[in-house]
Amino acid sequence: MRNAFVQELCALAAQHPHLALVVGDLGYSVVEPFQAAFPERFFNAGVAEQNMTGLAAGLASEGYHVFTYSIANFPTFRCAEQLRNDVAYHGLPVTVVTVGGGLAYGALGYSHHAVQDYALLRTLPGLSIAAPGCPMEVRACLRHLVANPGPSYLRLGKAGEPALHPAPPELTPGHWLPLRRKGHERRALLGTGAAVAAALAWAERDDHADCAVFSLPLWGMATKALQAEQLAQFDEVIALEDHLSDGGMGSWLLEAASTAGLAGRVRLRGLDAKVCGEVGSQATLNRLGGLTP
Repeated sequence: MRNAFVQELCALAAQHPHLALVVGDLGYSVVEPFQAAFPERFFNAGVAEQNMTGLAAGLASEGYHVFTYSIANFPTFRCAEQLRNDVAYHGLPVTVVTVGGGLAYGALGYSHHAVQDYALLRTLPGLSIAAPGCPMEVRACLRHLVANPGPSYLRLGKAGEPALHPAPPELTPGHWLPLRRKGHERRALLGTGAAVAAALAWAERDDHADCAVFSLPLWGMATKALQAEQLAQFDEVIALEDHLSDGGMGSWLLEAASTAGLAGRVRLRGLDAKVCGEVGSQATLNRLGGLTP
Protein backbone atom coordinates (compact mmCIF):
# COMPACT_ATOMS: atom_id res chain seq x y z
CA MET A 1 0.00 0.00 0.00
CA ARG A 2 2.76 2.48 0.85
CA ASN A 3 4.31 2.18 -2.62
CA ALA A 4 0.92 2.79 -4.22
CA PHE A 5 0.51 5.83 -1.95
CA VAL A 6 3.79 7.44 -3.03
CA GLN A 7 3.25 6.66 -6.71
CA GLU A 8 -0.24 8.15 -6.67
CA LEU A 9 0.82 11.16 -4.59
CA CYS A 10 3.59 11.92 -7.10
CA ALA A 11 1.12 11.71 -9.98
CA LEU A 12 -1.30 14.03 -8.19
CA ALA A 13 1.45 16.45 -7.13
CA ALA A 14 2.46 16.86 -10.78
CA GLN A 15 -1.07 18.17 -11.41
CA HIS A 16 -1.53 20.09 -8.16
CA PRO A 17 1.36 22.37 -7.13
CA HIS A 18 -0.13 22.89 -3.65
CA LEU A 19 0.47 19.30 -2.48
CA ALA A 20 3.29 18.88 0.03
CA LEU A 21 4.75 15.96 2.00
CA VAL A 22 6.21 16.16 5.51
CA VAL A 23 7.85 13.11 7.07
CA GLY A 24 9.00 12.40 10.60
CA ASP A 25 12.39 10.98 9.57
CA LEU A 26 10.69 7.79 8.45
CA GLY A 27 9.67 6.35 5.12
CA TYR A 28 13.02 6.16 3.44
CA SER A 29 13.20 3.64 0.60
CA VAL A 30 9.57 4.71 0.00
CA VAL A 31 9.26 8.52 -0.12
CA GLU A 32 12.35 9.30 -2.26
CA PRO A 33 10.40 9.58 -5.55
CA PHE A 34 8.40 12.50 -4.14
CA GLN A 35 11.51 14.07 -2.62
CA ALA A 36 13.35 13.85 -5.96
CA ALA A 37 10.47 15.18 -8.05
CA PHE A 38 9.30 17.95 -5.69
CA PRO A 39 12.18 18.90 -3.38
CA GLU A 40 10.67 22.30 -2.59
CA ARG A 41 7.51 20.59 -1.32
CA PHE A 42 9.22 17.88 0.73
CA PHE A 43 10.15 18.42 4.38
CA ASN A 44 11.76 16.14 6.94
CA ALA A 45 10.66 17.37 10.35
CA GLY A 46 12.88 14.88 12.16
CA VAL A 47 11.84 12.67 15.03
CA ALA A 48 9.44 15.35 16.28
CA GLU A 49 5.95 14.33 15.24
CA GLN A 50 4.16 17.05 17.22
CA ASN A 51 6.28 19.69 15.49
CA MET A 52 5.64 17.92 12.19
CA THR A 53 1.89 18.29 12.70
CA GLY A 54 2.21 21.94 13.72
CA LEU A 55 4.36 22.59 10.65
CA ALA A 56 1.76 20.87 8.47
CA ALA A 57 -1.00 23.04 9.95
CA GLY A 58 1.03 26.17 9.25
CA LEU A 59 1.68 25.19 5.65
CA ALA A 60 -1.99 24.29 5.22
CA SER A 61 -3.05 27.69 6.53
CA GLU A 62 -0.99 29.22 3.71
CA GLY A 63 -2.71 27.25 0.95
CA TYR A 64 -0.99 23.88 0.87
CA HIS A 65 -2.65 20.49 1.19
CA VAL A 66 -0.13 18.75 3.40
CA PHE A 67 0.40 15.02 3.83
CA THR A 68 2.29 13.91 6.92
CA TYR A 69 3.77 10.43 7.00
CA SER A 70 4.96 8.15 9.78
CA ILE A 71 4.33 4.79 11.50
CA ALA A 72 0.71 4.67 12.63
CA ASN A 73 1.04 5.22 16.38
CA PHE A 74 3.37 8.25 16.18
CA PRO A 75 1.38 10.91 14.24
CA THR A 76 -1.89 9.95 15.95
CA PHE A 77 -1.61 9.47 19.72
CA ARG A 78 1.60 11.44 20.11
CA CYS A 79 0.05 14.32 18.16
CA ALA A 80 -3.50 14.20 19.50
CA GLU A 81 -3.46 17.77 20.80
CA GLN A 82 -2.01 19.18 17.58
CA LEU A 83 -4.52 17.25 15.47
CA ARG A 84 -7.42 18.43 17.64
CA ASN A 85 -6.44 22.08 18.06
CA ASP A 86 -4.26 22.94 15.05
CA VAL A 87 -5.77 20.83 12.27
CA ALA A 88 -9.34 19.71 12.95
CA TYR A 89 -10.47 22.79 14.87
CA HIS A 90 -9.45 25.03 11.96
CA GLY A 91 -10.64 22.63 9.27
CA LEU A 92 -7.25 22.64 7.58
CA PRO A 93 -6.33 20.40 4.62
CA VAL A 94 -3.89 18.13 6.42
CA THR A 95 -3.94 14.42 5.68
CA VAL A 96 -2.27 12.29 8.32
CA VAL A 97 -0.87 9.28 6.48
CA THR A 98 0.14 6.35 8.62
CA VAL A 99 1.85 3.16 7.56
CA GLY A 100 1.50 -0.08 9.49
CA GLY A 101 -2.07 0.22 10.72
CA GLY A 102 -3.36 -2.41 13.09
CA LEU A 103 -0.68 -4.96 13.99
CA ALA A 104 1.56 -4.61 10.94
CA TYR A 105 4.46 -3.69 13.25
CA GLY A 106 3.43 -6.27 15.83
CA ALA A 107 6.99 -7.57 16.18
CA LEU A 108 7.95 -4.22 17.76
CA GLY A 109 5.44 -4.56 20.57
CA TYR A 110 2.63 -2.49 22.02
CA SER A 111 4.38 0.85 21.43
CA HIS A 112 3.93 0.20 17.70
CA HIS A 113 0.44 -1.34 17.75
CA ALA A 114 -2.10 0.93 16.04
CA VAL A 115 -5.25 -0.63 17.45
CA GLN A 116 -6.93 2.41 19.03
CA ASP A 117 -6.39 5.01 16.32
CA TYR A 118 -9.92 4.87 14.88
CA ALA A 119 -11.34 5.40 18.37
CA LEU A 120 -9.28 8.56 18.80
CA LEU A 121 -9.62 10.15 15.40
CA ARG A 122 -13.27 9.47 14.64
CA THR A 123 -14.23 11.77 17.52
CA LEU A 124 -12.71 14.82 15.82
CA PRO A 125 -15.48 16.77 14.05
CA GLY A 126 -14.83 17.30 10.36
CA LEU A 127 -12.06 14.71 10.10
CA SER A 128 -12.54 11.99 7.47
CA ILE A 129 -11.12 8.49 7.78
CA ALA A 130 -9.74 6.69 4.75
CA ALA A 131 -8.90 3.04 5.39
CA PRO A 132 -8.29 1.36 2.03
CA GLY A 133 -8.28 -2.40 1.80
CA CYS A 134 -5.82 -2.75 -1.09
CA PRO A 135 -3.42 -0.69 -3.24
CA MET A 136 -6.14 0.22 -5.76
CA GLU A 137 -8.31 1.54 -2.95
CA VAL A 138 -5.29 3.56 -1.75
CA ARG A 139 -5.16 5.31 -5.10
CA ALA A 140 -8.92 5.91 -5.10
CA CYS A 141 -8.84 7.31 -1.55
CA LEU A 142 -6.00 9.67 -2.42
CA ARG A 143 -7.86 11.01 -5.43
CA HIS A 144 -10.91 11.63 -3.29
CA LEU A 145 -8.93 13.37 -0.52
CA VAL A 146 -7.16 15.67 -2.97
CA ALA A 147 -10.44 16.55 -4.67
CA ASN A 148 -12.09 17.15 -1.28
CA PRO A 149 -9.41 18.74 0.93
CA GLY A 150 -9.88 18.92 4.67
CA PRO A 151 -8.69 17.22 7.86
CA SER A 152 -8.29 13.53 7.13
CA TYR A 153 -6.62 10.33 8.19
CA LEU A 154 -5.27 7.84 5.62
CA ARG A 155 -4.43 4.53 7.27
CA LEU A 156 -2.22 2.22 5.22
CA GLY A 157 -1.05 -1.32 5.65
CA LYS A 158 2.62 -2.04 5.24
CA ALA A 159 3.49 -3.85 2.01
CA GLY A 160 2.59 -6.81 -0.16
CA GLU A 161 -1.18 -6.46 -0.05
CA PRO A 162 -2.86 -7.83 -3.22
CA ALA A 163 -5.04 -5.58 -5.38
CA LEU A 164 -8.73 -6.39 -5.04
CA HIS A 165 -9.78 -4.30 -8.05
CA PRO A 166 -8.39 -4.08 -11.60
CA ALA A 167 -8.34 -0.26 -11.35
CA PRO A 168 -9.00 2.39 -8.69
CA PRO A 169 -12.73 2.08 -7.89
CA GLU A 170 -15.20 4.93 -7.69
CA LEU A 171 -15.68 5.82 -4.04
CA THR A 172 -18.39 7.69 -2.20
CA PRO A 173 -17.79 8.49 1.49
CA GLY A 174 -19.78 6.25 3.79
CA HIS A 175 -20.89 3.88 1.02
CA TRP A 176 -20.00 0.21 1.13
CA LEU A 177 -17.92 -0.97 -1.81
CA PRO A 178 -19.05 -4.42 -3.01
CA LEU A 179 -16.37 -7.07 -3.38
CA ARG A 180 -18.61 -10.12 -3.57
CA ARG A 181 -22.32 -9.61 -4.09
CA LYS A 182 -24.99 -11.64 -5.87
CA GLY A 183 -27.77 -9.33 -4.78
CA HIS A 184 -29.97 -11.63 -2.71
CA GLU A 185 -27.81 -12.22 0.38
CA ARG A 186 -29.33 -11.47 3.77
CA ARG A 187 -26.00 -11.40 5.59
CA ALA A 188 -22.93 -9.26 4.95
CA LEU A 189 -19.30 -9.01 5.99
CA LEU A 190 -18.09 -5.40 6.10
CA GLY A 191 -14.36 -4.76 6.44
CA THR A 192 -12.29 -1.62 6.57
CA GLY A 193 -8.56 -1.27 6.02
CA ALA A 194 -6.51 -4.43 6.27
CA ALA A 195 -9.54 -6.26 7.68
CA VAL A 196 -11.04 -6.34 4.18
CA ALA A 197 -8.73 -9.28 3.50
CA ALA A 198 -10.03 -10.88 6.70
CA ALA A 199 -13.62 -10.37 5.52
CA LEU A 200 -12.84 -12.19 2.28
CA ALA A 201 -11.19 -15.00 4.27
CA TRP A 202 -14.23 -15.28 6.57
CA ALA A 203 -16.44 -15.55 3.48
CA GLU A 204 -14.61 -18.74 2.54
CA ARG A 205 -15.89 -20.49 5.67
CA ASP A 206 -18.94 -22.68 5.23
CA ASP A 207 -20.85 -20.79 7.90
CA HIS A 208 -20.30 -17.48 6.09
CA ALA A 209 -20.52 -18.64 2.48
CA ASP A 210 -23.92 -16.96 2.14
CA CYS A 211 -22.52 -13.53 3.02
CA ALA A 212 -22.00 -10.58 0.70
CA VAL A 213 -18.60 -8.93 1.22
CA PHE A 214 -17.99 -5.18 1.27
CA SER A 215 -15.12 -2.79 1.86
CA LEU A 216 -15.62 0.54 3.64
CA PRO A 217 -12.67 2.69 2.52
CA LEU A 218 -14.09 6.14 3.45
CA TRP A 219 -16.01 6.81 6.65
CA GLY A 220 -16.19 9.03 9.71
CA MET A 221 -18.50 11.17 11.79
CA ALA A 222 -20.02 12.95 8.80
CA THR A 223 -21.09 9.72 7.08
CA LYS A 224 -22.70 7.94 10.03
CA ALA A 225 -26.19 8.98 8.92
CA LEU A 226 -25.72 7.09 5.63
CA GLN A 227 -25.42 3.70 7.31
CA ALA A 228 -29.03 2.94 8.22
CA GLU A 229 -30.22 2.52 4.63
CA GLN A 230 -27.37 0.12 3.85
CA LEU A 231 -27.81 -1.81 7.08
CA ALA A 232 -31.53 -2.24 6.39
CA GLN A 233 -30.73 -4.40 3.35
CA PHE A 234 -29.42 -7.21 5.58
CA ASP A 235 -30.56 -9.25 8.54
CA GLU A 236 -27.02 -9.40 9.87
CA VAL A 237 -23.87 -7.33 9.21
CA ILE A 238 -20.55 -8.45 10.67
CA ALA A 239 -18.10 -5.54 10.95
CA LEU A 240 -14.45 -6.61 10.79
CA GLU A 241 -11.48 -4.40 11.68
CA ASP A 242 -7.86 -4.74 12.81
CA HIS A 243 -8.60 -2.45 15.74
CA LEU A 244 -9.86 -3.12 19.23
CA SER A 245 -13.60 -3.78 19.21
CA ASP A 246 -14.15 -0.84 21.56
CA GLY A 247 -14.44 2.47 19.74
CA GLY A 248 -13.61 1.39 16.22
CA MET A 249 -15.51 1.14 12.95
CA GLY A 250 -17.83 -1.52 14.35
CA SER A 251 -18.77 0.70 17.28
CA TRP A 252 -19.33 3.57 14.85
CA LEU A 253 -21.61 1.32 12.78
CA LEU A 254 -23.45 0.16 15.89
CA GLU A 255 -24.05 3.78 16.91
CA ALA A 256 -25.55 4.45 13.49
CA ALA A 257 -27.69 1.31 13.73
CA SER A 258 -28.99 2.16 17.21
CA THR A 259 -30.46 5.47 16.07
CA ALA A 260 -32.43 3.62 13.37
CA GLY A 261 -33.54 0.72 15.57
CA LEU A 262 -31.22 -1.69 13.74
CA ALA A 263 -28.65 -2.40 16.44
CA GLY A 264 -29.63 -6.06 16.60
CA ARG A 265 -28.39 -6.56 13.06
CA VAL A 266 -24.77 -5.59 13.79
CA ARG A 267 -22.08 -7.94 15.09
CA LEU A 268 -18.60 -6.72 15.93
CA ARG A 269 -15.48 -8.62 15.01
CA GLY A 270 -12.46 -6.60 16.11
CA LEU A 271 -9.32 -7.50 17.99
CA ASP A 272 -9.40 -8.80 21.53
CA ALA A 273 -7.53 -6.48 23.93
CA LYS A 274 -5.18 -9.32 24.89
CA VAL A 275 -3.09 -8.50 21.78
CA CYS A 276 -1.96 -5.31 23.52
CA GLY A 277 0.39 -7.29 25.72
CA GLU A 278 1.79 -9.50 22.98
CA VAL A 279 4.65 -9.34 20.48
CA GLY A 280 4.58 -11.23 17.21
CA SER A 281 3.96 -11.10 13.50
CA GLN A 282 0.83 -9.44 12.14
CA ALA A 283 -0.62 -12.82 11.16
CA THR A 284 0.08 -14.32 14.57
CA LEU A 285 -1.41 -11.40 16.48
CA ASN A 286 -4.47 -11.18 14.22
CA ARG A 287 -5.05 -14.86 14.87
CA LEU A 288 -4.56 -14.41 18.62
CA GLY A 289 -6.89 -11.42 18.59
CA GLY A 290 -9.69 -13.35 16.88
CA LEU A 291 -9.63 -11.68 13.47
CA THR A 292 -8.36 -14.63 11.47
CA PRO A 293 -10.95 -17.36 10.85
